[in-house]
Amino acid sequence: MCTRAKPALGTAPGDLLGIALRYQAVVIILFAISHSGWDMGKTAVLVQGIKARLRAQGMSYRELATQLGISEPTVKRDLARGNFSLERLDRICDALGVSIADLVQPSNAARLTELSEQQEQLLITDARALLVTYLVANDWKFDEIITTFQLDENQLISVLLKLDQLRILDFQPPKRLRKLTARNFRWRKDGPVQDFFLRRVIPEFFDARFEQPGDEFQFAGGLLSAASMLQLQAAIRRVAAEFEQLNHQDARLPLDDRQGCSAIMALRTWEFSEFSKLRRNSRGRRRAP
Repeated sequence: MCTRAKPALGTAPGDLLGIALRYQAVVIILFAISHSGWDMGKTAVLVQGIKARLRAQGMSYRELATQLGISEPTVKRDLARGNFSLERLDRICDALGVSIADLVQPSNAARLTELSEQQEQLLITDARALLVTYLVANDWKFDEIITTFQLDENQLISVLLKLDQLRILDFQPPKRLRKLTARNFRWRKDGPVQDFFLRRVIPEFFDARFEQPGDEFQFAGGLLSAASMLQLQAAIRRVAAEFEQLNHQDARLPLDDRQGCSAIMALRTWEFSEFSKLRRNSRGRRRAP
């Protein structure tokens, strides 16, 4: 790995070489951007990428400045002029958890919303792989994982290399992680993860009294029309979307200020089996609540 240089972008062709050496995976992309010469117009591609990532992560200039150890006006000035050192660009990438390659492609680039059979099989047979996938999908950093869980650096790297090989995430040594899945990716219908979820996760989730601060448990049963059920389906989707929004909003907080939580929202046409056994005639009868 080469040493980090400190010239400002937009000054010399050597800047491109420095970036290419530091980030070999992005050589072709940067060559395409700078084919006609590295000027401020081309630097704007990176600047816009940084701003897009800040918006996507809900991170303010002040928060970025704090992580970089500089003032907010300095961040604003550097982004306005597109005139910052390669070392600072590297530190910005670290703060955002991205690579330069990520900055020159849309922040909403398509992520996996459903895993393959092979990917799912790994997750249900390797608890560490399942844990790391969940953590990276929730924007945990390399050092945070080691500090919190019983994984040393070599063990974590071994898991990351497996997940990278299956393209569940992108691992760039020494410690840069990038999720390739949507945060709440879907499991395959009747696939390994769905089976694992139904057998292991749901029973453990409901094996509680739901009496801790922040806990809530509601069960409602009744007789509803098809139109009313559609209204409830829409309400559940809104609550799920709000959960995602709050999770995204709180991602900027320190880990000590957050705690793991889950919500199961479900609606189905259903009757308790013991009730069904007592029916006189199941045909043409209303379903019991």
